[in-house]
Amino acid sequence: MSLICLSDFEAYARDHLPKATWDFIAAGADDSYTRDDNILAFKRIRLRPRMLCDVSVIDTSTTVQGMEIPFPVGIAPTGLHCLAWPDGELSTSRASDAMNTCYIASTYSTCSVEEIAAAAPKGLRWFQLYIYRNRKLSEQLVRRVEALDYKALVLTVDLPYTGKRRNDIRNNFHLPKYLTIKNFEGAFEGYDGPEDYGVPINTLDPSVSWKDIYWLRNLTRLPIILKGILTKEDAELAVEHGVQGIIVSNHGGRQLDGVPATIDALSEIVNAVQGRVEVYVDGGIRTGSDVLKALALGARCVFVGRPVLWGLSYQEFERSCKSCVMNFACRWPLQAAKISLQSARTWCSFPSFRILPNTKKTASREERATEERKH
Repeated sequence: MSLICLSDFEAYARDHLPKATWDFIAAGADDSYTRDDNILAFKRIRLRPRMLCDVSVIDTSTTVQGMEIPFPVGIAPTGLHCLAWPDGELSTSRASDAMNTCYIASTYSTCSVEEIAAAAPKGLRWFQLYIYRNRKLSEQLVRRVEALDYKALVLTVDLPYTGKRRNDIRNNFHLPKYLTIKNFEGAFEGYDGPEDYGVPINTLDPSVSWKDIYWLRNLTRLPIILKGILTKEDAELAVEHGVQGIIVSNHGGRQLDGVPATIDALSEIVNAVQGRVEVYVDGGIRTGSDVLKALALGARCVFVGRPVLWGLSYQEFERSCKSCVMNFACRWPLQAAKISLQSARTWCSFPSFRILPNTKKTASREERATEERKH
């Protein structure tokens, strides 16, 4: 079977993964309206191509937090990659490195942050962080990723509780006994109660508020990027609290059903921050044209989640391939998106992304400390 676009990888994964695994990856909250609208919203947007422009040389590169990447598509944080392929996040890390793009490693990985870093020592990695009731858990993760040269922290702010995903409930989905959330190994020894995707329930702290941004800033010098912002009000607060980036995200429609599609929320947030921080977007991106639409609306880079898991599922069934080829199977969806993006940009006479507005300087560490004392 020849897989040439992300829809092909999706169909393959749907047909070959165990039902409970596919349902977990595909799940949206409640009626899945927001999950589906993330995709449909891109289709409602029309490109306005300009003609007779020189597109003989195409530059797809951009920068994220000062680091150059060759094309503006990164890997969003998704958990439990070993469900799709035994090598899990190790393959994802290698694939990201092979494509020279940015990989946001999930807290809920089935490989540890150390293993992910060792799989691609020179790769560009950020780390997705949650704030837990036991702040020491979060603090220890920050220390570990700092020591491993992760380049940024992506604080997910839209998950005080896990969304209601009906098929996971119907399937009684739980982490297989042969898998663990490696980043928490030893953290919950002796616990024998109910779990939520491999971690004791009520581990997340629903009391997290804006003041905790200052708490996190005092822990680290890494850039802080907030993932899960959907309104201009929160975007403005993010800037006021000295973060370095925003990912416009609704968690792939997996948390609260009925919120805006991310591409619909993007312009509001870009207009609110006025170039003071970098703005990225995830959710529903399936073609190069989708990437181009997001960039035209002000995103510096997009991130994709589910398509990477579809790519991992493909290698599980290519057993005749050598392991070095299988390690990069999740690279193929990224390559497909890159090729599609190049074509869309050429047809729209858009040879370079370097016309994006420059990011203004955010508050210094000392200025942020002063602001924290005021609070």
